[in-house]
Amino acid sequence: MTQNFDLKEWNRNMIDEFRANAGKVNQFDQVLLLTTTGRRSGRPYTTPVVYAQDGDRYLIFASKAGADTNPDWYHNLVATPRVTIELGTDKFAANATVTQGEERDRLYATQAARQPQFAEYQSKTKRLIPVVALTRVG
Repeated sequence: MTQNFDLKEWNRNMIDEFRANAGKVNQFDQVLLLTTTGRRSGRPYTTPVVYAQDGDRYLIFASKAGADTNPDWYHNLVATPRVTIELGTDKFAANATVTQGEERDRLYATQAARQPQFAEYQSKTKRLIPVVALTRVG
């Protein structure tokens, strides 16, 4: 990323493209919109994230492209695990659960095999990149 890269603007543009095209974005095959509650502000924050499916769960990966810190959305959903997901034209509530141990390792390895940049992200950081399972409510 260059110094001039504005992540907030990039996210806004991707959210607009997602909503204008029934969930399709040019850059990624599988993107959902994740709305979390700000842990300090209490305000809703929407972020586009790459996902994978695992049965009836949606998996998201707090990779932040291999940065040494977790993304803000991760901290928000740990504080308030009830989130909203937009997937295509469907919008629904979900509960977020941070996977642990062997399950986390298996899910991350599967994602890294599917999309090799995830293996690169993990190799760039000393932190263990969290895998979050989202389960539809109701």
